[in-house]
Amino acid sequence: MDDRSETITAFVLGGGGKWGAAEIGMLRALVEEDVTPDLVVGTSVGAVNGAMFAADPTRAGLDALVELWRQMARTRAFQGSIITRVKNVGQLRPALNSLEPIRALLRRTFPVARIEELRIPFQCVASSIERSSEEWFTEGDLVEALLASAAVPGLFPPVEIDGEHYYDGGLVNSVPVDRAIALGATQIYVLHVGRIECSLRAPRRIHEAALVAFEIARRHRFESLRQNLPGGVTLHVLPTGQPLEYTDLRQLRWGDLSQTAAMIETARIATETYLSERAPT
Repeated sequence: MDDRSETITAFVLGGGGKWGAAEIGMLRALVEEDVTPDLVVGTSVGAVNGAMFAADPTRAGLDALVELWRQMARTRAFQGSIITRVKNVGQLRPALNSLEPIRALLRRTFPVARIEELRIPFQCVASSIERSSEEWFTEGDLVEALLASAAVPGLFPPVEIDGEHYYDGGLVNSVPVDRAIALGATQIYVLHVGRIECSLRAPRRIHEAALVAFEIARRHRFESLRQNLPGGVTLHVLPTGQPLEYTDLRQLRWGDLSQTAAMIETARIATETYLSERAPT
């Protein structure tokens, strides 16, 4: 049995595109309860949220994170321009959108340039194309690591770092609890977008078959870990307050950030209730 006598708290932030707004509400509730992590790990949009929090783990830092999301909505950073999408499709490029608007926004927003300059130790994961494996970024250019972690195939082009190309970390580790455990965490708070709160069922329609298959691929690593936690590790899976039904076709409208404020507030209230009971899952 794994003997972990020292309490090491980790925040694990999963991927999920625009639905990652719920993680901000969870972070607000954690800050209000004075729950402070010793380390933060993230995937995709969870990497962006986690890095912003690691840069400034305070109420002011969360306000800055909310402003980042507002800027993403104003600049349409997730979906890009129609002209760009049409041009990319016409030229048979490997992605609909450019990463340049998001890259510029993140460089303007983050108060530090390198991962190791963040106030809380932080790591994020991306998927190496050449090696077909996960790559954990623990140092180096912060923005490029975040872009690599969030480069959804087809929507964005792969990100090149030191001659290697990377796609979204969710392809290999969507909710990276195992990384937190490997780093010694004993108290783990899982911040996610809501999918893992909904049970899967056999598909009833043709489009549901693809969605169920995607969810199995996305969840199996996390579910296996949740059922086989090492001794001495406590897992808190925080609630969104509004589980994301995996058959909800709104998830295909990846650029619609109109529900951001509502998702933040709903998750904050649900997480505050959970933390008042503090029941491990």
